[in-house]
Amino acid sequence: MGTDYKNIKTELKGKVFLVGLNRPEKRNAVNTDTIVEIEHVFSNVPKEAKCILIYGEGKHFCAGLDLSDLKESSAIEGMLHSRKWHSAMDKIQFSTVPVVALLHGACVGGGLELASACHIRVADESTFYALPEGQRGIFVGGGGSVRLPKLIGVSRMTDMMLTGRVYKADEGYQIGLSQYIEKTGKGMEKAEELAEKISENAPMTNFALTNILPRIVDGGHDVGLMMESMAGAIAQDAPEAKQRLRDFLEGRAKKVGEN
Repeated sequence: MGTDYKNIKTELKGKVFLVGLNRPEKRNAVNTDTIVEIEHVFSNVPKEAKCILIYGEGKHFCAGLDLSDLKESSAIEGMLHSRKWHSAMDKIQFSTVPVVALLHGACVGGGLELASACHIRVADESTFYALPEGQRGIFVGGGGSVRLPKLIGVSRMTDMMLTGRVYKADEGYQIGLSQYIEKTGKGMEKAEELAEKISENAPMTNFALTNILPRIVDGGHDVGLMMESMAGAIAQDAPEAKQRLRDFLEGRAKKVGEN
């Protein structure tokens, strides 16, 4: 894509922008250089891309923070390090286009925080989830305390950190850590299918879902309803949306449930 990264692979495949964590020898553990690269990638999404698919090279999605990168530091330095993660994860959650994550193997610690910033998560049966920070004397620092309780609830996150509980792929699917689960080795096929489908949506609708819906959920009742009205009005006023409505009314579009 015109930029060389040390720890990230990128490829534009049609309308889908593939982003691969590329430190398989470290189980794709994330160091500071990787965080900088992630933020750069998600700040420079190709205009042709309508959906992003993030995955991990090798046997694992992401084993979290590279602890060899975690040196003794002051509280202020620790906060600044965490804020780098926050900035990068926000770039994912509030990307210009939706982000699908393909999970396999380890999805733990910072890897789970990264996954939680994505909009759709496809896990294969090899995936396992954990938040080992509690046993290592540290706390989450990549936005997990904000995003994960919205997926699985405060009590489950607390349990994971207090006890070191590990969820297998099927358990993670049941509690909301992934929306899809596939046979081992089949996840990419499903993730690409979803990414391609998402890329055919009206861009304004996708943008509203990734950038406005989260803020509606976090805002107050009245503000949320006003934002919903504004997003809906802007989306339906787009020429593409008007054409899609005409296609439906005139029988050219598939109805829900039709193949």
